Amino acid sequence: MPDTPSASPSPSDPPPRDTPPPSPSGAQSEGSAPAAARATATSAARATAASAVPATATVPAPPNPWRSPSPPPPVSWLARIRPEAPGSVPTATLWSVLATAVLSAVLLGEGLGLNLFLVAIPAALAAYFAAAAAGRRLRPWTAVWGTGGLALLVVPALRDAGWPTFLAVVTAVGLGSLALHGSRTWRGIVLGPVGLAESVASGIGWGWRGLRDRAGGSQGRWGPVLRTTAVAVGLLVVFGALFAGADAAFADLLGSLTPDIDSVADTPLRLFLFALGLVGALAAARTAAAPLRWDRLEARPGRPRGRLEWALPLIVLNLLFAVFNAVQLAVLFGGYEKVLSETGLTYAEYARQGFWQLLWATLLTLVVIAFALRWAPREGGRDRTLVRSVLGSLCLLTLVVVASALRRMDLYVDAYGLTRLRISVAAMELWLGVVIVLIMLAGAVGARRLPLPRAVAVSAAAGVLAFGLMSPDALVAERNVQRYETTGKIDIGYLDGLSADAAPALDRLPEPLRSCALRTIEADLEGEDEPWYAASWGERRARGILAERAVKTNGYSCTPERNGIEDEFGHGGESGESGDFGGSGDPGGYVPHVGPLVPHGPQGPYSGP
Repeated sequence: MPDTPSASPSPSDPPPRDTPPPSPSGAQSEGSAPAAARATATSAARATAASAVPATATVPAPPNPWRSPSPPPPVSWLARIRPEAPGSVPTATLWSVLATAVLSAVLLGEGLGLNLFLVAIPAALAAYFAAAAAGRRLRPWTAVWGTGGLALLVVPALRDAGWPTFLAVVTAVGLGSLALHGSRTWRGIVLGPVGLAESVASGIGWGWRGLRDRAGGSQGRWGPVLRTTAVAVGLLVVFGALFAGADAAFADLLGSLTPDIDSVADTPLRLFLFALGLVGALAAARTAAAPLRWDRLEARPGRPRGRLEWALPLIVLNLLFAVFNAVQLAVLFGGYEKVLSETGLTYAEYARQGFWQLLWATLLTLVVIAFALRWAPREGGRDRTLVRSVLGSLCLLTLVVVASALRRMDLYVDAYGLTRLRISVAAMELWLGVVIVLIMLAGAVGARRLPLPRAVAVSAAAGVLAFGLMSPDALVAERNVQRYETTGKIDIGYLDGLSADAAPALDRLPEPLRSCALRTIEADLEGEDEPWYAASWGERRARGILAERAVKTNGYSCTPERNGIEDEFGHGGESGESGDFGGSGDPGGYVPHVGPLVPHGPQGPYSGP
């Protein structure tokens, strides 16, 4: 049976789906096997990847153009006020910091005088160079704060009394913080010293990084600098010693100009002062380069009240002030004798009884004005007119209260003398009156023309400077000496506790009152003279007075005696008036005794001048 040919596919038929197309040659068939294997592996990988996708995975929907964007996350208050990190420390700043540290170690530690001013100058220069390198310009208010701070440091160089010196130094630090931060608001003025303290730790790290960077890049330049410095110091020491040995006047001059430093005993103190000056100058420079922005702290305004709700309580308060002021005018024109006879009060009781109440009334009025401005209606021009008229009337009436308080203090001082406490509270009351005037001016011309926070800060600094320059201890002594010359009454027990600033006035007293008044000052000034940079002008003047006429209390008892009358406070005094303002004693309560001075000799009691 003949073989039948096998059916072969026609060339026009398509090849099977799973069968690869025939290759034209055997070599090509053999070469296509790896390609087929790769295609199979790729298909298997795609299948595996497809099986790995979760069944619930969906394609994200396109963003909705009509939907409002989500708000950004809230920023903390610390992030709002914290600036960017400053750049590298300028070289001029590092040298100024080093000068501050050296002057602190050399000049401080023996007393306060011109040394504080001398130490503050390189510290201010360090801050200036750091601010200039950071791109901050010197603005007018910055110059005002910086100049005021340096001016306040003149007070320790002039006055020996500790309390005005303390006020001046604290106020100088506050003005320095304002100069470094450039604050404009109440929060910036109050919180500025906090920012200065915050820069202490960061300033040390900032300075160390700058010193390390410069030391690594300028190792070859340190050798000539050190050699030049060593040669200059050696020449000064050798020739200075030769000239001092050749001329006594030059030796005295050199000794007065050279700081007195013990080699061993003062070493820990000097190291501490060096570190204190170094850290303080670095903190000031770091703050000047990148200060905390306290003005960015926002205060929510108070909810405005209705006109009647806001104005009615203040109008009632104004009426009360007006009635009180009318009574004060009646007392002023009718005479104090009539009031004293009707009330049964003594002269000092009337003056003393009202001053503290009026001082508190002034302080509370400022608080009322602050809250009234926070809740004041502010819908239009009529509301602004209402606020200005009501608060302006309250300020005017408060000024009359301030004048009444000062008048009462003046009456009390005329009758019983001046003390530190009396002059301090009178100065405080006077400054509160200045603040009220500034509030009125700010309401009249607007906050943009008269920035109230800065104006109040300037008035406070000017008041502290004036208080220190007028020498309160000298003023207390002068008024009491004048009172003695008029009435023959004086409190030696109080006056001998004043500082050396009172020496010129006390020197006018007759002996032995003069010696008893100056004995404590002489005891405080015993020993070697302080260096020129650590002694005040008041101390040097007192030394000259005592050197010209010595204190002599031999044979006398300088203990003052009262007249035996006691008041409700348990203090003796003339007419029972020791009172709230007496401090350690009331000048009105002492007389010279058939004097307070009793000789221990056969001549009998001293009968007074």
